[in-house]
Amino acid sequence: MQGSIVQINIGLGGLPKYPVPAARIAPLGLEGDAHRNTQIHGGPMKAVLLMAAETIEALAARGYPVYFGATGENLTTRGLDYRHLRIGDQLRAGGAVLEVTRPRSPCANLDIYGKSLRTEIYDDRVAERDPSSPRWGMSGLYAAVRLPGPVKTGDIIAVVATLA
Repeated sequence: MQGSIVQINIGLGGLPKYPVPAARIAPLGLEGDAHRNTQIHGGPMKAVLLMAAETIEALAARGYPVYFGATGENLTTRGLDYRHLRIGDQLRAGGAVLEVTRPRSPCANLDIYGKSLRTEIYDDRVAERDPSSPRWGMSGLYAAVRLPGPVKTGDIIAVVATLA
């Protein structure tokens, strides 16, 4: 399973994150990216946040004022079906290798795009890490960095190892 990286996003903390053409994925995430609340965001197990362009576009079509980077994701991808990604799957993203560690628990900061956005992308089954939820992957997936490396817009992102 593979897709492509359509946008790379970094920020000084908070929402939104802004596009850059390329970045280096370091052990704690994209160089130049920061988090306002490091008790909740970032760290080795939540170093990179992945979000599907298809989810963002579907939310925008339903009237949410979202766009790539608006939800705080680091890598916006296209063509990678998050419904089939599982915790422990390893992905090559450009020259880096990432490991899916958990779904993102969307916080109240996303309410600026609409109070109901969080319930559109996350439910109790996702909170319990149940991939059979119809909302699995919609809130984004966090990843740890297993091999640092460069990434640029247009790079392939592909599953290179699974636990199954």
